[in-house]
Amino acid sequence: MALLLSGIMIVLLLLGFPMLVPLLAATVVGLLAYFPDVSPEVVIQQMIGGVKPSALIAVPMFILAAEIMTSGQTSNRLLSLVESFVGHLRGGLAVTSAVACTLFGAISGSTQATVVAIGKPLRPRMIESGYPDKFATALIINARDIALLIPPSIGMIVYGVVSGTSIGELFIAGIGPGLLILILFCAYSVMATYKFKVDPAPKSSWAERGKAFKDAAMPLGFPAIIIGGIYAGFFSPTEAAAVSVLYAIILECFFFRSLSLKDLPRIALSTGLVTAVVFILVGAGAAFSWVISFAELPTQIINDTLGLSADSGYWTVALTIAAAFFIGCMFVDPIVVILILTPIFHPLALAVGMDPVLTGVLVTLQVAIGSATPPFGCDIFTAIAVFQKSYREVIAGTPPFVFILLAVSFLLIAFPQIALFLRDLAF
Repeated sequence: MALLLSGIMIVLLLLGFPMLVPLLAATVVGLLAYFPDVSPEVVIQQMIGGVKPSALIAVPMFILAAEIMTSGQTSNRLLSLVESFVGHLRGGLAVTSAVACTLFGAISGSTQATVVAIGKPLRPRMIESGYPDKFATALIINARDIALLIPPSIGMIVYGVVSGTSIGELFIAGIGPGLLILILFCAYSVMATYKFKVDPAPKSSWAERGKAFKDAAMPLGFPAIIIGGIYAGFFSPTEAAAVSVLYAIILECFFFRSLSLKDLPRIALSTGLVTAVVFILVGAGAAFSWVISFAELPTQIINDTLGLSADSGYWTVALTIAAAFFIGCMFVDPIVVILILTPIFHPLALAVGMDPVLTGVLVTLQVAIGSATPPFGCDIFTAIAVFQKSYREVIAGTPPFVFILLAVSFLLIAFPQIALFLRDLAF
């Protein structure tokens, strides 16, 4: 059955069909071929059930908040703030890029929005300052990985829904690994600056820094609302998403006046199109997951194909999970990989005693890395579209950053408290 379903999906993908078609085709064929007595109506029932969890309401809300901020002034104000404090240091502009990606990720939760909002204005400035194009591009598309770890994270929401893991705990647990990646990226950027012989920018005065902080003070309220609200127990992740949309509208329409209320329907339509794709994939993934679970395929793959069991040990299972999700996202959209592989590996992780929150953070990190890794990482093609560069030019500078991200993955497995420390304090 595994060979049949995977064969159907690979053939349809190679023929150019969107991921929805291979998922549903494999689901229906698997049901009809192996369970002819089961009504095909169950596929529709499972699709509807897959999009019913209330936690998924947070997805379109965070996407809408990101769209509003990308269309407004939030990203530019954050850039100005970070640059005013670190722009004059060695590697300051590169550090600005990494920190700005982190801050915007903590606001939007969207990797694509982060690439557009931060990458479009900052990449030309980095190149003009003397940074190689391949370094600037690679830094931006890999720093956006932090957006999937620092809450809010759409990947964590999907994983939490599929696995039944607390989304609030996942959000808090992602902060530690996200900050660790930021520190390592900044350190590498500073060292690389000596090689590139890039001169630091002029130092900003304290008056300029004060103005930049004043301008960015209200955008910095987003992380306070999302992280602080969830951490303190004031909001659930879904409520935090709703509040972030309201805050974004108030900020961009009434305080910055960069948008008008007439712009909101256009932005909402764009959000609806993106959200529709996400929810269709979630529904199709839920149906596919039900069929393979009904056929006990996860057990067969784990036990017979991979030879894994509860006796395999923590390291073997953790490294297998990391490799599976990483390789999967090198070829397929992250949401699809989470939907397909989570039902297979989540029970095994529980069986060996892995904390489900740690598993979720590890999975989210792997899908983030895989999404920016050749041959078909989806964020590579986002960068191609945004920066108008060739495939080879986009991937040329990625190896050092991928190495850093994989090193963090290893550290996360070896020292789970990197992720669980804040979770344990909060919960």
